[in-house]
Amino acid sequence: MPTDESTPLERVEILLCDADGNLFPSEEPAFDASVEVTNAFLAEIGSDRRFTADELRLASTGMNFRTTALRLAADAGVSDVDVEPWVAAEKRAVSEHLARTLEPHAATSRALTALAEHLPLAAVSSSALARLAGCFTATDLDELIPPDRRFSAEDSLPTPTSKPDPAVYLHACAQLGIAPAAGLAVEDSVVGVRSAVAAGCPTIGNLVFVQPAERAERAAALEAAGVLAVVDSWQGVADLLLPALARRDLLAGSAR
Repeated sequence: MPTDESTPLERVEILLCDADGNLFPSEEPAFDASVEVTNAFLAEIGSDRRFTADELRLASTGMNFRTTALRLAADAGVSDVDVEPWVAAEKRAVSEHLARTLEPHAATSRALTALAEHLPLAAVSSSALARLAGCFTATDLDELIPPDRRFSAEDSLPTPTSKPDPAVYLHACAQLGIAPAAGLAVEDSVVGVRSAVAAGCPTIGNLVFVQPAERAERAAALEAAGVLAVVDSWQGVADLLLPALARRDLLAGSAR
């Protein structure tokens, strides 16, 4: 049992994993599919703005399509727009594309398997559950994080939202029966870190699938958003967390 003097990592009971760009390299292929829907949406609402896939990724990483679409509509001066048909179309296009293109990532799978021997893993995402399901199956992570431990800001909440709103982390912790301080979040995006930190979850920044040219800037931004540390792989997460859990177990054993 953690003591009052224990460190945040020693108090961890469950690992709360952001999904896209963190558990699997889904950001780039997702935006390859999403950009077509996004640009069609912009044309429909009369906006002249258009994106490349990379521009859209940089503008909206960590947010779901609903939030992105509403922001783009507001930027275009359009307030009365029904984005739900576009949300459904984008979800379908991206889910199908990711299920076809993603593959297992051996180093990530090894590290997650080692972590799962010591504590449960859960997924906390802005993405829809259907999209996550295809990604988990394509990357062979279904057994490590089964459907009942996946939480979506799009589908799991009474009112859909998106990170940086902390609602999905608060919901996940409540459903898992833990205080936020006992859930260690691992995030690759700034909006994800803000969501987890606002919920009260200690957070590690993970650059595993961040583009090399963007890593230094992202690391600085993650640190500014409140992470405990920044690592470049899931093995880096394990190297930080497993010794802390071992110290906790040792102290608990000596206190008996």
